[in-house]
Amino acid sequence: MVQASLASPFTLADAEDLYSIPAWAAGYFRAGRHGDMEVTLRGEPMRSASIREIVESVRQRGHQLPMIVRFPQVIEDRLDRINQAFAGSIDEAGYSAHYQGVYPVKVNQRRVVIETIAEYGARYMTGLEAGSKAELALILVQDTHPEALICCNGFKDDHFVRLALWGRKLGKPVVITLEKYAELERVLRVAREMGVSPAIGIRYKLHARGAGQWEASGGDEAKFGLTSTELINAVRRLREEGLLSALQMIHCHVGSQLTDIRKIKVAVREAAQVYVDVRAMGADVRYLNVGGGLAVDYDGSKTTFEASANYGLQEYADTVVYTIQEVCDDGEAQHPVIVTESGRALTAHHAVVVMPVIDAMGPRRTPLELPPLEGEEHQLVLDMRELLDSVSIKTYREVYNEAVSNKETMHSLFDLGYLTLLERAYVEQLYQQVLVRVAKVVEQLEYVPEELEALPRRLADTYVCNFSLFQAMPDHWAIGQLFPIVPLSRLDERPTRQATLVDISCDSDGKIERFIDLRDVRATLPVHELRVGEPYYLGAFLTGAYQDVLANNHNLFGRVNEAHVRLTDEGWEVELLVNGQKARRVIQNMGYEVATLHGWLQEEIRESEAAGIALDEAEKRELMALYDAELVGYTYLEQVAGPPSAAPALDSTSAIPHRER
Repeated sequence: MVQASLASPFTLADAEDLYSIPAWAAGYFRAGRHGDMEVTLRGEPMRSASIREIVESVRQRGHQLPMIVRFPQVIEDRLDRINQAFAGSIDEAGYSAHYQGVYPVKVNQRRVVIETIAEYGARYMTGLEAGSKAELALILVQDTHPEALICCNGFKDDHFVRLALWGRKLGKPVVITLEKYAELERVLRVAREMGVSPAIGIRYKLHARGAGQWEASGGDEAKFGLTSTELINAVRRLREEGLLSALQMIHCHVGSQLTDIRKIKVAVREAAQVYVDVRAMGADVRYLNVGGGLAVDYDGSKTTFEASANYGLQEYADTVVYTIQEVCDDGEAQHPVIVTESGRALTAHHAVVVMPVIDAMGPRRTPLELPPLEGEEHQLVLDMRELLDSVSIKTYREVYNEAVSNKETMHSLFDLGYLTLLERAYVEQLYQQVLVRVAKVVEQLEYVPEELEALPRRLADTYVCNFSLFQAMPDHWAIGQLFPIVPLSRLDERPTRQATLVDISCDSDGKIERFIDLRDVRATLPVHELRVGEPYYLGAFLTGAYQDVLANNHNLFGRVNEAHVRLTDEGWEVELLVNGQKARRVIQNMGYEVATLHGWLQEEIRESEAAGIALDEAEKRELMALYDAELVGYTYLEQVAGPPSAAPALDSTSAIPHRER
């Protein structure tokens, strides 16, 4: 990554390069006017909006941060792009069937997501996939195209199968996918009881595996799918029942976030060969479902790294279409309708998590002033002062190693009682100042010694953000998934700080210490110095897939406020504001009732009075009012006056009182 020199002006182009925005934004986001991060639509450059302005507008309406800003038009454009890519491949190849996408609602079941895909996707006959009874209940009532597939995946009981077959009775193209061989008899029995002809899909357990974070979900050890023997017997059983025509789909699953196009081609070839052979067995299979896995390039590196992909959307479509066509032509089989279940690629880009920074801490910040030491300074303090004054291009390495040794000595002396707490504090602050000066030397070096490689991370600020990682980005906490994080303003200013992020949860895992980079994983995020009286927002992008539905209420932080925004010719408008969860709702989810809590609080008041701690009536009313207000309040920190007031950056190393020697 090339960064402008400190002497040159910092431009929007520099900001886009620094945060790799063009590489991951897919044309939906950019550094725009007045240094704000903007959302824009493909092919409509005049339709754009400042995300910061949207957030400020929503705040003025009384809605607190953090919040999720959603752009349904981005989902619509994702539908356009995927379908146009496959249409182009099919037309170019002379493929004789068409493409039909299916959205797996497990990726994000939020109402705005499902309804946007169902309604806008109707022009493409986009279907929906359910992996549970609750998801199927949602899907059956959506306003989809009459020919849009409804795929029922996942393990099933009688009620699941019965509800799916009721969908068939309603005239909907519901396909029940067999995930294991034993499900076949269940489907046949319930279909006989209801007098309904089922449409059946069979998930075949591919030998081929994908590449990336979820590669273990495919291959011979995959959770779902029938083996070759089971597939052959399923076809035979359907023939015996006179229902061979019910077998309409061959389904496979390679994995999620497939990073390597070569692995995709191998898997699609195997799936296509299975389709050809099943048709040769007499089954008039119509659909070949190659599953999900179309990757999102979270870091923009275009590699096989787990947060990226070494292919684009058109290359993916070309690979799927041409591979299936080649196998079918070789086997003299009819071209199938191609089905994919791309969920991540449809929804990831549409949502931005907005996190306000509420404080900044770190070793480069001005330390608290220490009281003077009484009497003669300890030799260790004198040694550290001398090291601080001797840092240079020639001595930095020696000074660093000596400072580390002195710090270890300090801990030993303190544990043995030979060093006071105040003397320890002096040594610690001097040690941090030595590191700061050494770091300034290291920044000028072409080669950084191994023991100093982690120095920037150790000296980075910690920016405290008003959000919960476990609610907003659980994949980062659970599996280290990377998301682009960018300041929403001041992109026309050079960031002068490096920081890691922590949330407000009472959990040491609530932190972000890995950030995207085109060549590596960064340990810090470039940020700006906080200004007193001015809000500073960070946006976590590409969070529209899985994060909403995997979120948890750790520390009882609930769902955040949402703003659904649509760009217009005149600018933008907030279509809908969705309130986040109040404390009462989150507490009730844990099995408590508000009336019970009230009773317990009153009991606590009575017990305190019995113990001689009396509250007058005004105090009781004040306590009860505060308690009630918290129960109906936002679960996050609520801003009542003014944005953060952070400690200023450490511009000199003279903050510690210096005694005359």
